[in-house]
This record gives sequence, C-alpha cells and structure tokens, in this order.
Amino acid sequence: MTPAPSHHQRVLSGMRPTGKLHLGHYHGVLKNWLELQHEYECYFFVADWHALTTHYESPEVIPQSVWDLVIDWLAAGINPGSATLFIQSRVPEHAELHLLLSMITPLGWLERVPTFKDQQEKLKEKDLSTYGFLGYPLLQSADILIYKAGLVPVGEDQLSHVELTREVARRFNHLYGREPGFEEKAQAAMKKMGRKNAKLYQELRRRYQEQGDVEALETGRALLENQHNISVGDRERLFGYLEGGGRIILPEPQPLLTKASKVPGLDGQKMSKSYGNTIGLREAPETVEKKIKTMPTDPARVRRTDPGDPAKCPVWSFHEMYSKPEVMDWVQEGCRTAGIGCLDCKQHVLDAVLAEQAPIRQRAEEYASDPKLVRNIITEGCEAARDVARDTLDEVRQAMGLAYR
Repeated sequence: MTPAPSHHQRVLSGMRPTGKLHLGHYHGVLKNWLELQHEYECYFFVADWHALTTHYESPEVIPQSVWDLVIDWLAAGINPGSATLFIQSRVPEHAELHLLLSMITPLGWLERVPTFKDQQEKLKEKDLSTYGFLGYPLLQSADILIYKAGLVPVGEDQLSHVELTREVARRFNHLYGREPGFEEKAQAAMKKMGRKNAKLYQELRRRYQEQGDVEALETGRALLENQHNISVGDRERLFGYLEGGGRIILPEPQPLLTKASKVPGLDGQKMSKSYGNTIGLREAPETVEKKIKTMPTDPARVRRTDPGDPAKCPVWSFHEMYSKPEVMDWVQEGCRTAGIGCLDCKQHVLDAVLAEQAPIRQRAEEYASDPKLVRNIITEGCEAARDVARDTLDEVRQAMGLAYR
C-alpha cells in the first residue's frame, strides 16, 4: 500500500540535542534542510526524548543543548516562516502514538533493526539494555507517522528505520483500515465527486485493479487530489478503495535519500565529537585558526623543502570541500614539488572556513542575545505541530476503538 500523494509534500526530520553543532552537521544535514524548506512543507524537531535513550543518566545536559541546537538551526538559515520548528517532548502525541503502535509491533521487528546491535557495540560502555533503547526505532516511526509525513531525508545507514515505519504503517492500516461498511462509505464518497468525476474514478480503478495499469493509478490519485468538495477522511477512503485495500489512516513514508556527506575532521577521519576532531559551527575565529594551523599533514613533509602527497594529508580533504579548481591545482603542484609550505596550503582552507562561519556566527549572537525570541519561535512551532498531531491521533484512536465521545 502506498502513501496518499497529498502527504508527499510533507517532510519530517529531527536531530538529537547533543550540544552546539559542528561543520559536519552543517554540511551533512543543515544544508540539505535549507533547500528542503523551500520545496516542501517541513517539520524539523529537536529529538530530546531520543537523547534520553542513550543519555538517560545525564539529563542535565539536555536543556541547554536544546536551545544551542535551535540557535544553530536559526543561525544556519532555517526559517521558522518556511518550516515548523518544535521540540519533540512538547508534543506529547508522539508518546501516545508510540504506545499505541507498540501494541501491534512484533518484538522481532525491533530486534532486527541494524542500528540496534551496531549502537550497542559502539556504546558498550553504556548500559543500553533498556526498553527505551530497544523501542527508539518505533518512537522514530511515531515521529514520522503522527504528521503523515510522506518524505523522510535519510542517509543510506538510516534506510532501515524508514522501512520499519512503512511496515508499521502497513500493519496498522491492514488491522484498522477495514472500517465497518468501508465499501459503502467509499461508494458514498465517490458520489460526492460529481457524476463525471465519479465515472472517471471508477474507470481508472477498474483499469488499475483488473489490468495493473500503474498510469491509471497515478491519474486516479491526481484526480482525488483535485477534489475539494470531499472531506479528508473520504479522500483517504477513496485512495484505499482505488488501490484495492482499506482506508489509508497512516500513509507509508518514502525515504528521501540524501547525498553521502562525509565531512572530514581535523585528523582525516569523519568529523565527530567522539573523535575530538571537530570545528564548531560558530566557534571563535582564533580557535578555528589554531585548530587548522596545527592540523597534521603528510608525514613525509618533515622539512619545508620535502615534497609531499596531498592524498596523504587531511588538509586536502578540506580543499576538496572548500577550494576552487585553480586553488586545488596550486596545492597539488606546490605540495608535490615543495613549492609551497603547509601553512601556505592551510591558509586557503582557514580563509574559506572563516568566511563560511562569519554570517552564521553573527546571526547566532543575535539569537543568543534574545532568548525570548527563540522560545517564542519554538512555542509557535510546537502549537502548530500539535494541531497536526492531534488530528492524526484522533483518527488513530477512532480506528482502534478508543474514542469515547
């Protein structure tokens, strides 16, 4: 069962609050968000509950990390006028949907998520034998499904989480989408479209279900999208009826695969706080200068007159990210012939990094000096997110027989 197209335009993504961001976060996630916010209806959230799955013993670091994270987003250019920014725990509907989905999710589905064992191995110094850690992929599913998000930006290593979400949505719709009198309700909804559109819908449904005509399915979906005289519930019934299933209550999301962005750290490994090789997104210029000027280089260049190989030097990875072709040619030639020194080479990287950080640092200072503005942005975002989440949860409760009004 595929998701209703109306939700394809909604994107959901979040980040754990682990302190101020570094250039790896900026190039790996935020630059993608900056593009998405102008193309889709975006919901970006601070995943503070997820932070507790691995840092439950030190919750005191979370509050300040939350606000540092939000300031970094705003400073990087995430626009609260274009995207909804909110904190996960301030939308409690996430937790209720997680609970309800846990009633139908087989234990084996969670145990087979690849990152479950990977994280246990990487973080073996922590006690992760908790229900929260086992269930965090399902909480991620609830994060996505509560907004009926159609697209979830992920790297290849996170595809399994989106696939789990699709399986959970599929199982939920199979169990609860077959509402009593579904076909009769779908037929009644069809009549509300008008005689001409209803006839076209029936023909497209027949062509898809009897002949497997995928083009007819897409045309049928587009037809339903343009029906403004039927309710959302009726539209979702007709989506399900078109495909031959039941009502689609929780649409299956699709992964929006992001380009792999392995931002290099100061030592040549992937930039990560755990490696201690980061450059903060809004780190002080003098600190950035010291870090870059003391970066390790090709071990063969012991003296200024020794030739080197850029491929063996961590600084070269930064040139690949920041430098123009002519500068890269200059580095290749100068390094291999000892025509330039390592500090000459590093200066171009330093200038580029500082130029990138300057406007971000300035905006961050402005937001940090006005905490009331930052909190108001989040409050408005939380309210907007809750409005959407409540509507979904009302449907879920109704489908599961938990609506007592």
